[in-house]
Amino acid sequence: MTNAQATDKHPGELADVPGWFPPLDQMLFTWFLEQQKKAGIKGDLLELGVYMGKSAILLGHHLQDGELFTVCDLFEGDAPDEANKAEYSQSYASLTQQAFERNYLSFHDALPTVITGPSSLVDEKVAPDTCRFIHIDASHLYEHVYGDIGAAHDILLPEGVVVLDDFRSEHTPGVSVAAWEAVLNRGLRPVCLSTQKMYATWGDPGPLQEELLEMLRQRSDVGLSVQEAAGHRLIRTRSRGMKPPSFPQSRHYVEPAPAPAAAPTVTETRAARPARPAPSRARRLAKDLLPPVVTRAVRRARAKRP
Repeated sequence: MTNAQATDKHPGELADVPGWFPPLDQMLFTWFLEQQKKAGIKGDLLELGVYMGKSAILLGHHLQDGELFTVCDLFEGDAPDEANKAEYSQSYASLTQQAFERNYLSFHDALPTVITGPSSLVDEKVAPDTCRFIHIDASHLYEHVYGDIGAAHDILLPEGVVVLDDFRSEHTPGVSVAAWEAVLNRGLRPVCLSTQKMYATWGDPGPLQEELLEMLRQRSDVGLSVQEAAGHRLIRTRSRGMKPPSFPQSRHYVEPAPAPAAAPTVTETRAARPARPAPSRARRLAKDLLPPVVTRAVRRARAKRP
């Protein structure tokens, strides 16, 4: 994984926040959260691993009255083991809690509840059966992801959705093993797969899948396929030039200066040939009075003049 470029500037738009959050997943997050609201599902939100806050900012925008939003990350804290410490130093050295808070408060009036430390602390801080949506994007090590999935199972409401990041990236095999192990042995049921994330539930995915398919089939910017594997229906999605969904600008947004007006184009044309002067009255009389033979002789004589 390459380290996203950090910045010390206030973001004006969500696109200005560093992080790995493709337009396809922005659209899917938005759809799942809005579907829960339409269905009258209420519950808290939880994110494990926030980096600079890009996905957290979107999640916070979908909080309903009375709901809580909790995030957890190491930030500048100590990793729980040497493997996690090496992973953190390689990919997240530029992450600070100050940077996350600056970015988040550019879009929201108040911070979520912040747990500074490893994701293993979450099940001690967040009550069981309280969350409707959980995003897991913390450590990529198998043992840690296995624990995060177990904590999500206890914290998530029966109809809630859990999202596992990097479940099939070549550099995160630990996530892949933990994710598919949960599907095969721990009751996790996939709803859909994006290029980067698995969206799943411990409830019945069928009704949600039908609503999702109806929406996706109406879009021309999503590649879609449906497959069966080990008794699970898998909805696979990929972006076809998708643009991010609309999102409110931050309090620091500055309208771009209008482009200067283009100078008028000047087309060069050939100069008009000056008009031939009108013949004098004497020449007109001579032309009328002299016979043509004389007139031609005069013209020839004029032509021979040096």
